[in-house]
Amino acid sequence: MVKRTCTSLFVVMSSRYAVGIDVGTYQVKVVVVEADNDLKDGLPRIIGTGMAESRGLRYGYIINGSDVTSSVRKAVMAAEKASGVTIREAYVGIGGVGLDSIASVGSTLVTRIDGEVTDDDVQAVLDASERTLPKTEITNKKVLHHIPLGYRLDETPIMGRPEGMRGRKLEVKTMFVTCLEQHLHDLIQAVEDAGIEVRDVHASPLAASVVNLTKAQKIAGCVLANIGSETLSIVVYENNMPISLAVLPIGSNDITNEIALGLKIPLEDAEKLKLSGAQGKKEVSKRKLDEIVTSRLKDIFEMISSHLKKIGKHEILPAGIVITGGGSGISTIDDLAKGVLKLPSKVAEISIRQTNGQRPIIKDASWSVAYGLGVIGTTHIGIIDFPPNKNESFKSLVIKLREWLKSFMP
Repeated sequence: MVKRTCTSLFVVMSSRYAVGIDVGTYQVKVVVVEADNDLKDGLPRIIGTGMAESRGLRYGYIINGSDVTSSVRKAVMAAEKASGVTIREAYVGIGGVGLDSIASVGSTLVTRIDGEVTDDDVQAVLDASERTLPKTEITNKKVLHHIPLGYRLDETPIMGRPEGMRGRKLEVKTMFVTCLEQHLHDLIQAVEDAGIEVRDVHASPLAASVVNLTKAQKIAGCVLANIGSETLSIVVYENNMPISLAVLPIGSNDITNEIALGLKIPLEDAEKLKLSGAQGKKEVSKRKLDEIVTSRLKDIFEMISSHLKKIGKHEILPAGIVITGGGSGISTIDDLAKGVLKLPSKVAEISIRQTNGQRPIIKDASWSVAYGLGVIGTTHIGIIDFPPNKNESFKSLVIKLREWLKSFMP
């Protein structure tokens, strides 16, 4: 358990406060937020943050649970000190190359004699779409989120909710966001071992989209690309709904390693050159550095392009690509993305009001996941409109797993 040394701290218990924990491969980030009804945008303000170097992870997988727990504990203690809050519970993001999405279609007959679609019918058709998922695609996996992409009633597409309409046959196309079940269990256990109760778990790319994308961008169509240290997370939006999600095993560390090899310099110097370029470094060939960085970034954006072609959205997303994550700080990255993808491009920025009332623009969007989780926790807006039964069933999984873990504690 986390030791509490300051008796003046108050405990996060009210829905007015929430904590988001992003357990990344490079860093663990913790954000404590406070809801503020006076804000025009309705977003909570950050009252404290904590960060620690990540240990025990590889490509988002937990390979040493005790190391992850230690990193979480350090980040939490830093956030407690900064915010004056004792952290007992949190919303946690899950990423890694095991995170994926798959679409499925289900159908059911409307049960009422008069043909009116009820909540039970909607739940039944969602369950039917989950039953049609290929077994090979969901072996050893857990459904994190299920997102209805569109309903049809008697072969006619429905704009909005089907409840209250009349017909005979209801169909739905659903996107399921899945993760490796073992990784989910390991993540929850690592956070719980740090003395933090897990309130809920959300897919990290979707949590980041809460603060990185506007409603207008989501409606028009866009892709959010989070370039982490070892992974590339992609989530595509259209008509205000996420329609595809993927995590690929490539990240900004690949660029750093390539610079170190190409220029024969230590990794620490390569990381600095990656972000700042060769300014003031007479011994470094700017041309060669640019070639290395450009080549690796092209690899990343070509992988995004391949994914967009796969889902039929290549070069047809009006809101373009929004780049976030630790790798988004590389200079000219937005221009290169625009050239490769043939889409509008920008680097994400987060507008955050601190407790002193100021609203600075923070260009380091690597805090997006943790902040997005805090926003979800205080506003209860959710990533998408989950049907109540499904969302509660996942929360019950977290509760059951927590009780199972406690049975092993002395």
